[in-house]
Amino acid sequence: MTHSLVASYNVLTALPEKNRMATKTAALEKSSGDLKVTRKPRTLHGDTSAADAAARKSTLTQYESALKLMQAGKYEKAHVAFNTMLTTAPHDLADRIRMYISACVAQIDKGSTKFETHEERYDYAISLLNEGHYEDAREHFQEILLKEKTADYAFYGLALLASMTGDSSKCIEHLTEAIRLNTQNRFQARLDSDFDGVAEDPRFTELLYPEA
Repeated sequence: MTHSLVASYNVLTALPEKNRMATKTAALEKSSGDLKVTRKPRTLHGDTSAADAAARKSTLTQYESALKLMQAGKYEKAHVAFNTMLTTAPHDLADRIRMYISACVAQIDKGSTKFETHEERYDYAISLLNEGHYEDAREHFQEILLKEKTADYAFYGLALLASMTGDSSKCIEHLTEAIRLNTQNRFQARLDSDFDGVAEDPRFTELLYPEA
């Protein structure tokens, strides 16, 4: 190895400066062989693999908690939990989560579980809404209103449903009632992307921004 470096040096000194530098660079690259430094990708928060591992650990913890709820017969709570984690779940878990969501829905439809509060029924209805089960969601919102006529959140849910199904008039009607019962719904609706379907309707704008 020493003789090789000396020979390389002698050849380099006999070349013009520009060529010598280029040849030196090539010689150094060759002498380094196949040694490469592999750097792990990083983000502003550090090692991406570490971040992914932490996210996966968190999802697995939620997954196990949802399974325990399901095993305890608390299908509505398990359904909400599975539905919440689905959007960020790793691909290898997503299919299993969808399977358990379907199982929860089947059990709830059989009437094998009861909602302890109207809020629990509302959460379940919203998860149905997110999955596109509009009529099932409507039944649960209406069931809440049969027992609690001033449940502003149920009117809000019906407004969401109407927006997502393209019924602007019903959306405005239900949202008006939700805001009448609880003015905080006005501010929530301003930030809710599920109302994008009626965002261009002048009645919607007037309802959300009466001071304008």
